[in-house]
Amino acid sequence: MNVQRPRRSLLYVPASNARALEKARMLPADGFIVDLEDAVLPDAKPAARATAAQLIRAGGFGDRELIVRVNALDTPWIKDDLAALSDAKAPAILVPKVNRPDDLLRVAGLLSDPDAVRLWAMMETPLSILHAREIAACGSPLAGFIVGTNDLAKDLRCAHPADRAPMMMALQTCVMAARAFGIAVIDGVHIDLDDDVGFIESCRASRALGFDGRSLIHPKQIAGANEAYAPSAPDIARARKIVDAHRAAAAEGKAVVVVDGRLVEFLHVREAERLLSQAEMIAALR
Repeated sequence: MNVQRPRRSLLYVPASNARALEKARMLPADGFIVDLEDAVLPDAKPAARATAAQLIRAGGFGDRELIVRVNALDTPWIKDDLAALSDAKAPAILVPKVNRPDDLLRVAGLLSDPDAVRLWAMMETPLSILHAREIAACGSPLAGFIVGTNDLAKDLRCAHPADRAPMMMALQTCVMAARAFGIAVIDGVHIDLDDDVGFIESCRASRALGFDGRSLIHPKQIAGANEAYAPSAPDIARARKIVDAHRAAAAEGKAVVVVDGRLVEFLHVREAERLLSQAEMIAALR
């Protein structure tokens, strides 16, 4: 049973915004993406890099995940980013514009201790989608995918409506590859901060596709994402009912059982157990 840590909400925080970084320690997101890339102007990148390294050393995020998004491989900042993060012992690094598995291998080769760092791949180019299977198959230290829907829409020259129908094949491809190789997969951002209803609907649709959680651009989105990607109370109650019924049936030598008029097989029990484990991990977050 593959039970990953909760990643319902991963909030982007600019590394150049000291106030936002300090506030992040008190926010209920499951994790934070400290951004050295898009959110930081070129002249501010050295100071932002130093701030990110200091933040990692200081800690104070409890059980929440801390990931740093570095600049792309074809920029003049990437080597300094990776050197500073290696020195600070960053736990995880998000690599933008990953097109092929070799991009992740290049990053790993620039780290002083690649085995100590989990890498995340930004899936935001047509090539990344076409090579999703090969990227997902990289194995350790790859932790997962984060889809960059804005950049992907730009490169595809497709529309970016609320339902994201023009990108559905790309989204499903990322989920399929991630599930095939046992890594996490996080959906892209919802940029309309005034569209609360649309955001919640998008999160629910995203979870229905199989995504583990959502990358966010504002703290106001945390509560909605946490609720949308978490097992609901009825989900938990049904999962417990399935597990209990299966145990009772197994004690009588039965392989299958009917719960609320539905046939329950072992595959349903495994999924129910995974859901209950996920709910316990969410409850234990601090």
